Amino acid sequence: MTIQNVTVVGAGVMGRGIAYVSALSGFNTTLVDVSEEQLDQAYQHAKRTSDKGIQIGKLTEQQQTELFNHFHTTTDLEGASAHCDLLIEAVPERRELKQRVLETADAHAPEHAILASNTSTISPTELGSFTERPDQVAVMHFFNPVHKMKLVEIVRGLETSDQTVEIIQAASEQMGKETVEVNEFPGFVTSRISALVGNEAFHMLQEGVATAEDIDKAIKLGLNYPMGPLELGDLVGLDARLNNLRYLHETLGEKYRPAPLLEQYVKAGRLGRKSGKGVYDYTEKDGLVKK
Repeated sequence: MTIQNVTVVGAGVMGRGIAYVSALSGFNTTLVDVSEEQLDQAYQHAKRTSDKGIQIGKLTEQQQTELFNHFHTTTDLEGASAHCDLLIEAVPERRELKQRVLETADAHAPEHAILASNTSTISPTELGSFTERPDQVAVMHFFNPVHKMKLVEIVRGLETSDQTVEIIQAASEQMGKETVEVNEFPGFVTSRISALVGNEAFHMLQEGVATAEDIDKAIKLGLNYPMGPLELGDLVGLDARLNNLRYLHETLGEKYRPAPLLEQYVKAGRLGRKSGKGVYDYTEKDGLVKK
């Protein structure tokens, strides 16, 4: 099966990024969200990102024109599902929300359509059980920022067919991504490692081992990470990081227990870039400044 029409559900940071690379890669892409405001922000994000791509020579104006010829938005999940070959669910990491999306998509999508989830923690077997096509359900885990990060983790559930994996691999490659195939296990590969590193950085900050700036600098320069773990936490959202850690703590044990300081930040509404303040303060024009 050849993928032509892609529906992305959820216009948050990940969903808008996935929709951008999908449309840029030539897929007829529809981004779905319940919020018109979120959809407008996603469109503006695509405009800013492609404008910057032109400025630095990564994109041509013709490519930008083609991007927006393929980029559509709607609040109608049922209608967007009815015409898709591949649907990628990218709503927040709440099981009941993902279940509603997948049940609706399953009821309205064509029989051949693949249903994928961008979840970083939830079992693809469980996600498949919400549908009547578990053999056509898998995890398609992208990374932020989607247009820069090269990896897609493909995680198959118990019923996921080889054909489904092959189709997702081909779609990922058309989007300019490399893939790894991962057996189902809590946290997959990347989320388990990232959660441990990020949580340990919070423990060190809590214990006064070093400042946030020096912890991040040490990891970037000493371990060759492109971004420090505290900066990364602010980027993905400290609430999302906390939810992942709680799930991994529940499923994999004590070493994933969230740092108390992380829980405190989330309770205070310091969620990172999206709230204007997390470990760092983003309310200044220059972005990241000391907390």
